[in-house]
Amino acid sequence: MESIAKSAGEITTIEKGFQVIRFKTDDKASKFYNEVDSKYLQFHFCMKGSVQLAFNEGSYKLQLDEQNSYLLYNPSRGLPMDLTLQKNTWMITVLVSITKFHSLFSQDADHVSFLSEENKGKKYYMDGKISPAMAVALHQLMNYNLNDAIKQLYFKGKSYELLSLYFNKEEDANLDACPFLADEENMRKIKKAKEIVVERMIDPPSLNDLATEIGLSLKKLKEGFKEVYGDTVHGFALDHKMDYARQLLDSGKYNVNEVGLKVGYSTGSHFISAFKKKYGTTPKKYLSDR
Repeated sequence: MESIAKSAGEITTIEKGFQVIRFKTDDKASKFYNEVDSKYLQFHFCMKGSVQLAFNEGSYKLQLDEQNSYLLYNPSRGLPMDLTLQKNTWMITVLVSITKFHSLFSQDADHVSFLSEENKGKKYYMDGKISPAMAVALHQLMNYNLNDAIKQLYFKGKSYELLSLYFNKEEDANLDACPFLADEENMRKIKKAKEIVVERMIDPPSLNDLATEIGLSLKKLKEGFKEVYGDTVHGFALDHKMDYARQLLDSGKYNVNEVGLKVGYSTGSHFISAFKKKYGTTPKKYLSDR
């Protein structure tokens, strides 16, 4: 059996009712336990490795794998953080009191379903994927290396940014408004277009060639892709390319120029410019913050 170490976790209090906890294990699994009362929402973001969350004295367990998140809230009882972090795991937890959380969304409570009147007092659970933009904010929180005097301010800004990105999600597609979701053949062609864009990331076809290959008009390709995936073909392709580049940088196996070439940029300067436009930081700075 692998040895399991006790982990203190690094807790940073941002302000009253707002905390960030950072976890980073090495070559050993690690345990963490912390009482959390019913007034708090828990946001768990696993960046690397995996974490097991235990409830009801271990009788019920949830697995949280890398690049995934959980939002947990139960106003009727506390949900203690009873965690087992596997080796080589990075995770960030944000704890926010419901009072503080309401104040953040007081002008736009309708955007967050569990803040609505009909859901008031109900327990809440949501799982999801960590988006590329969220991943950058999480890495910056995890690898903070600036002056301690500004740490609290920095964490506050990045935590607010993280929550903003978390709730900036496309609404579920409206089946009545989206004929492409109702037409199985059109849907198959649009999905094929996405597969082609992903597979030929380095040398993608033109929109006209893509439309011809999948058997749709250019107009239907543009409209259908936007309705199904919430972005233009070009925007989707760029997001995929930048996300893949970020993963290559995270691997530590390639330098900036090598990553640029792998995602289809002939010069390092073009790749650096695109990466900075997408994430607000250069690849070199991103690597130094890891």
